[in-house]
Amino acid sequence: MAKVGRPRGRFTQHRRLDRLRELLTKHPRGVSLYELADAISVSPRTMRRYLKEVERELDLESSPSRAGGALLWRIRASEIPRKVELRRTQAYAILAARRLFEPMRGSALFDEIDLATKKLLAFAQRPGRGPNAGLADARLEDRFLYLPFAPKNYGDKTEELDDLFQAVSDLRPLTLSYRSSSRAQEERITLHPYAMVLHRDAIYCVGHHVARGEVRTFVLDRMRDTECSVTERFELPASFDVGEYFQGELGVWKSEKKRKVVVDFDAQAAEYVRMRKVHATQKLASVAGGGVRLTMTVGNLNPVASWVLEWGARARVIEPPELVERVQHELEQALAGYAKRRSRTPAKR
Repeated sequence: MAKVGRPRGRFTQHRRLDRLRELLTKHPRGVSLYELADAISVSPRTMRRYLKEVERELDLESSPSRAGGALLWRIRASEIPRKVELRRTQAYAILAARRLFEPMRGSALFDEIDLATKKLLAFAQRPGRGPNAGLADARLEDRFLYLPFAPKNYGDKTEELDDLFQAVSDLRPLTLSYRSSSRAQEERITLHPYAMVLHRDAIYCVGHHVARGEVRTFVLDRMRDTECSVTERFELPASFDVGEYFQGELGVWKSEKKRKVVVDFDAQAAEYVRMRKVHATQKLASVAGGGVRLTMTVGNLNPVASWVLEWGARARVIEPPELVERVQHELEQALAGYAKRRSRTPAKR
């Protein structure tokens, strides 16, 4: 079923608005309403609405091409973006993180980041100066970079990603179908999306669930059929702090109940644990045998259980009891699966 109020075509509204800004920037002398509408494949009526949307951030003006001619729309000269000067080292520092955005490939946001990246790359690869010109910077963009841990592929979620980014950046309500992990059926909800977070190369949204009146964390994977409002806006609470919903390496979670977690690591894992900051509240202490004890206070045990299981035999939960039981249950289930497989495997003669 087509989305109500959205022009048909392969571009989302967010992409069309980006394309409109691009056209206006490329034609400083102006473009007519009908030419703009034809270029973006929307009706003149829709284009008038898009121009009003762009006017919220850019100062536009219109004037006739000639006496009695069509009005030409353009960005005022004072609004044309100015150049930003960067040193070569600054360009490489930004380029090093370019693969951080790989999960967003295919979206309008990624296209914009990719365009900026290519401009930075062209600048960084220019011949340098001095005695080391052309030597010290040789292919540094391929040797100084961030590699994603296990990036998700959001190729089939580009519309949802574009709508989410537009809603977050413009403070607009977002209506969508969402399948919660605690509910069997999908529900239609409206959010005030406060923040978009890229954690472990997956995309999350921290937003206000309008119907329930609470701020929660939502996963992009479970969003479908999104619709970003074009007429409404919401106010971002002055007290909102995304850091309150971020548990360091343990993800984007929040719970009013605080729990003390104690995990012991053996000697083989001790050095790695000491080198990392898993949680802002963590404290480390040495234990017998060369191991280390990690103590922290968290708001949600779900990601902690998964994190502990990643360590296998190298980690053992000391408290709280419910976390001990959960990890033990997961390990028993895993062993049962292997035992069942062994019972089905015929013995060799």
